[in-house]
Amino acid sequence: MLTKYTHKKLVWIDLENPSKEEVNNLAKEYKIHPLVVQELLTPTVRPKVDLYSDFIYLILHFPTISHSHNGEIEQEVDFVIGKNFLITVHYDMVDPLREFSKVFEVNSILDKSAIGDHAGYLFFHIMRSMYKNLTNELGGITQKLKDIEEKIFMGEEGRMVREISNTNRSLLDFRESIRFHKEILESFEIAGKHFFENKFDYYLRSLLGEYYKVFNLLENQKEMLVDLRDTNDSLLTTKTNETMKILTITAFIFLPLTLISQIFSMGVNLPIVGAQNDFQIILGIMVSVAVMMFLFFKYKKWL
Repeated sequence: MLTKYTHKKLVWIDLENPSKEEVNNLAKEYKIHPLVVQELLTPTVRPKVDLYSDFIYLILHFPTISHSHNGEIEQEVDFVIGKNFLITVHYDMVDPLREFSKVFEVNSILDKSAIGDHAGYLFFHIMRSMYKNLTNELGGITQKLKDIEEKIFMGEEGRMVREISNTNRSLLDFRESIRFHKEILESFEIAGKHFFENKFDYYLRSLLGEYYKVFNLLENQKEMLVDLRDTNDSLLTTKTNETMKILTITAFIFLPLTLISQIFSMGVNLPIVGAQNDFQIILGIMVSVAVMMFLFFKYKKWL
């Protein structure tokens, strides 16, 4: 599906699940290299930046923790950035692109947009919107970490083991998706300096700043998750040790009682056995032994 937006001399073409015919028509109109045409038709595993005479071709992948429409953990967006045109190609609905298109369209109609005089500025604003969305995605994980912390100290350590593992997996997937962004943006900065005028240098550098905001938040969440895992493991270990201690003490208390009951049940002539109220006497002995052992454990502060 092809959607076209215009603002003054700028043209933004957004392609979702592009057909071969759509890509070929754009290639003829904007003189796109055949190698790029081939890459636009199918998803690409690795990100890249290529500088051509008439445009810059850039591929980036963005994590989708809570806004995936096809079950995938990341979305690919291809950018073809010319002087006065920008082509974005993706193979699934990308929410931040859709939201940005609404704002861009309204501002274009009202002539209130202050994007800039070439497509590099448009790319900068789109990327800033994409990184803002990633910050919101991580904000959801931040709330999840707070919930995990609260439940850990409410005594739900066992249940939180799986929650911590699932959250850690989300953070690992997120980090894997943006792993090459720094290198790609640094390469784009070099290509942009050759392709656009010098006053665009600030925006090229600012893109790295937007990336570092997301990266630093991700690192902070990873550190917090490690601390929560250590705390949860410590509480689980303490609870297990307490249970084992109680079971061990219980076994020690019942061991002499079992021995006494076995001796008096051997069927040989023993004192007390056969006397009046022998059962009550034997039971009293066993209770006395149990109480003495209990008091001994309390005195040693083992209970």
